[in-house]
Amino acid sequence: MMSRTSKRFEILEKNIRRQTGKAIVDFNMIEEGDLVMVCLSGGADSYTMLTTLIHLQKIAPIKFELIAVNLDQKQPGFPEDVLPSYLKSVGVKYLIVEQDTYSIVKEKIEPGKTTCSLCSRLRRGILYRTAKELGVTKIALGHHRDDILHTFMLNLFYGGSIKTMPPKLRADDGENIVIRPLAYCKEADIKKYAAVMEFPIIPCNLCGSQPNLQRQAMRALVDQWEKLNPNWVRSMTTAMQNVVPSHMLDRKLFNFNSFQNETENEVPGDVLFDTQVEAQAGLSIKNLTLD
Repeated sequence: MMSRTSKRFEILEKNIRRQTGKAIVDFNMIEEGDLVMVCLSGGADSYTMLTTLIHLQKIAPIKFELIAVNLDQKQPGFPEDVLPSYLKSVGVKYLIVEQDTYSIVKEKIEPGKTTCSLCSRLRRGILYRTAKELGVTKIALGHHRDDILHTFMLNLFYGGSIKTMPPKLRADDGENIVIRPLAYCKEADIKKYAAVMEFPIIPCNLCGSQPNLQRQAMRALVDQWEKLNPNWVRSMTTAMQNVVPSHMLDRKLFNFNSFQNETENEVPGDVLFDTQVEAQAGLSIKNLTLD
């Protein structure tokens, strides 16, 4: 296992900080004077996000404030002292919001059914309300690259749509802005980082061990692809940043009824699988002749 003084850890930490900073800049997540509410669940992702944002706050060319917020959902056995002790030790402002959503979820959801959907909606509503009460301008969530990819696949395979968790969005209440600073960070790197940093991880007793979740199926599929060929996963992630509406089937995004002939500008076609020889020779359909 690597240590905090090892070169491997130094590289790992630099990569996470660099990727987080790049995501913040690419999507204009944090601006001058922002008050960012960092949602801290007690998991590896949110600890890593908070630690990285504290570092970036010190070196960023803009001034912004952080406040860590944890929602105590009154799960049985929840260690109430862990997060306050940790947050005091790192010197960040914090607020613990106590709401018994655990009882509501257990009452409304039949035994054996997935609790994540209702739990998420309740948690989201409480956090949005808290954000408005605190006057925060951005709500930071700890979703990482793999979460975004899994959501993309869930929508593709089960929802019949091509969408995912965006790195930045206006919340469904129409007022709050949600950001995901870890959007470029790999889950595996975050887990390694959290282990070395020895964050006091708090497991979710409500839904963390539920079997047969669709998201877990997507995770298993991506993990399998990662082992077969890591380039597949990297390419899928890149593809979400390179959408070509004219080469999809969504008539709301592209007008297929009123084509205009392009005589001066080259229109990119389906050239991905052209052979290397053809590409080097500069061959295209328009300059080929048939005898």
